[in-house]
Amino acid sequence: MKRRATAIWNGSGKEGKGRLNTQSGVLNQTPYSFNTRFTETDEKGTNPEELVAAAHSGCFTMKLSFNLGAKGFEPTELKTNCTIVLEDGSITASNLELEATVAGISEESFEEAVRDAEANCPISKLLNTKIHVTYKLNRP
Repeated sequence: MKRRATAIWNGSGKEGKGRLNTQSGVLNQTPYSFNTRFTETDEKGTNPEELVAAAHSGCFTMKLSFNLGAKGFEPTELKTNCTIVLEDGSITASNLELEATVAGISEESFEEAVRDAEANCPISKLLNTKIHVTYKLNRP
């Protein structure tokens, strides 16, 4: 399987503007700029770190769902927030905060599934940074 995206940039690094397009069309001429990346702005647009956060939270959550299924559990809901930390031009951490609702699972079994997803989702494997997961497990 291969997935594709395209970035188009016009102008200098600080004053220029870019657009992102994805194969699926979900991102279609989506703007990004210096301001959307490095400043607090009302300008509409995304940035690479936000996209990495979306990719990591989505990938981790799906891997966890598969892990739970392999243990015989179907989650009611998995909600993962991801914060990417950019310092001195490098991504230094990906912090995942999970809130999960899973009936009947033990704390130990859930923790095992979380730690496996943390280490083995494809985006975790791709990132060369510290990954930290905290979670809250709710049982309905």
